[in-house]
Amino acid sequence: MPQRDDDIYASAPLRRLLDEQTRVLKPELQRCFGAHALLLGASFGDAPPALPMLGCWATLHLANGRYRGDLQAAADEPLPFIDDAFELVLLRHALEVAPLPAALLDEAVRVLAPGGVLALTGVHPLGGWSPWFYWRMRGKSPALQMPWRLRQRLELAGLVIEQVQRVGSMWPSLATTRRTLAGAFGGGYVLVARKRRRLVTPLRLKPVPVRVPANGRLSPGTRRSSAL
Repeated sequence: MPQRDDDIYASAPLRRLLDEQTRVLKPELQRCFGAHALLLGASFGDAPPALPMLGCWATLHLANGRYRGDLQAAADEPLPFIDDAFELVLLRHALEVAPLPAALLDEAVRVLAPGGVLALTGVHPLGGWSPWFYWRMRGKSPALQMPWRLRQRLELAGLVIEQVQRVGSMWPSLATTRRTLAGAFGGGYVLVARKRRRLVTPLRLKPVPVRVPANGRLSPGTRRSSAL
């Protein structure tokens, strides 16, 4: 009988799922560009994907209620970054181990720059992976997320959903599966959303009074101000 692993994200089934999620996300992420990106993962061994048009990564992993990696902080507090700091935010199974998943999602939106991309991955709660996942995480409190609920929350926050897709094998014990079956019954999901750019507010021109010459006539082409 297989034994439970303290780090489920280091297990062979989850590593295969992570690899498949990365493969599906790669075409979308390769179009991202900018100076800064954030990877927030559930495994200490997570490394950011190689994206040539992104300059610098901040990498954190979430475990036992704390962020560790490039900095350390409590996970039940706001992310220690300014607003609009990152052109790409990648949450790799982070919502499953977050003390407050909804708050973390709101923080990810806050630190995402206008026009930037938010990418989420996770284990789908409806499918063959869910019982195995909860058994392996016994003694902890994982929070598997429904993609359609994440979609609704992000849309309410003003993001545009660009991709929602199930990926991976139907069961944790399967190394591979047919793409058609994975599309409907895959054990994981990916979600890609883009933050809308802020609209430019046009300036309102303030009318300027025009001095009327002593003869009471204006120069040719001069408009009389409405304030007079």
